[in-house]
Amino acid sequence: MTNAYRHAKVPAGREIRACCQLTGDRLRVTVTDAADTLPVLAPARPDDESGRGLALVAALAADWGARSKECGIGKEVWFEV
Repeated sequence: MTNAYRHAKVPAGREIRACCQLTGDRLRVTVTDAADTLPVLAPARPDDESGRGLALVAALAADWGARSKECGIGKEVWFEV
């Protein structure tokens, strides 16, 4: 949610949503926003004050990914634990 809030540069009135689904022993969290740019996992330098969120998700989650929404507006970023 924080990355979507900070980086999704979209017109006023567009929403950011989170959905949590529990299936068996897996929790899947999906965040959607109206921005088209997919997140990129990039290393942060030791003196960077931000830029580690996606690296933390990748390290802690069983799986994660991002894709453009089928309607053509925005994206979904998800992870499973």
